[in-house]
Amino acid sequence: MDDIDHQLLSLLRSDARIPVLTLAQKLRLSRTTVQKRIDKLESSGVILAYTIKVKSDAEPHQIRAQMNIALEGNSAHAVHAALRTLPHVHSLHTTNGKWDVIAEIRADNLEVLNLVLGKIRTIAGIATSETNILLSVLKL
Repeated sequence: MDDIDHQLLSLLRSDARIPVLTLAQKLRLSRTTVQKRIDKLESSGVILAYTIKVKSDAEPHQIRAQMNIALEGNSAHAVHAALRTLPHVHSLHTTNGKWDVIAEIRADNLEVLNLVLGKIRTIAGIATSETNILLSVLKL
């Protein structure tokens, strides 16, 4: 990847729906060149998917929580795989320090959140966890 690819990725991160012609104009390249670069980034696995960002208050009834998870021994791969299968687990992050994994969980209500937390705690290889409900967004 060169400087132009990094600029292209930056533009796509800010708006994944930006037309190729607009990208070409911003990068001062031909439309064909930009399209070929996008195709190459997709085929090489640099670009995995295109997605959307939703305002935090767009789904006002959704509860968001952060679950900090400590793992036992060499269980990381199995625990990560198990967490990825759960639809309420929105994102997973490895980290350093006291916690090995941070999971962002989204649920429609507290009852569902409680069920999800209970299910996660039964996954073999999880030593301990701590959950915090996210109340408001101060900065995205």
